[in-house]
Amino acid sequence: MSDRAALLKGIRAWLVFFVVCLALSGATAFPLVHELHWTEDLLRSLSVPDHLPALMDWIERVRRGLDTADAEYPFLLYGTDWLAFAHLVIAVAFYGPYRDPVRNIWVVEFAMIACAGIIPLALICGPIRGIPFWWSVIDMSFGVFGVIPLYVVRKKIKRLETLTTTPNPAPALAT
Repeated sequence: MSDRAALLKGIRAWLVFFVVCLALSGATAFPLVHELHWTEDLLRSLSVPDHLPALMDWIERVRRGLDTADAEYPFLLYGTDWLAFAHLVIAVAFYGPYRDPVRNIWVVEFAMIACAGIIPLALICGPIRGIPFWWSVIDMSFGVFGVIPLYVVRKKIKRLETLTTTPNPAPALAT
């Protein structure tokens, strides 16, 4: 296998990994009410309330809020449906770099910027919305861990670009 083919295969593998993670994280925004009930049940079965009471208090508070919203204001959950949809749409955008990485490197760079943007969003909006700092750290980790495969992909695309661009040969001198 040539260096170019190996790089392309590696780029595509990392992109598939990133897209699957992005789509899964988005898809989890659809069934939030049920997920919180399952999470609470799971944490109780693992005795988490005994070891991490602050985590359990937060999960219970969020679950109660979602139950109330679902029962009395279900239209609020429509916002999380849009969040899920946005994740799926962004995932589709990665078809461009999958097909032609060098030409569509901008998608990867845009996603890296978006990952960086998670940090100020969590640090600013988290306290405004009453989110515990430790939960904001979890949110920020999505940006930190998300940028890792994107950085690897960008580096590989830059290497692929050097392999695919051939310098213009110097004109032959007339004798």
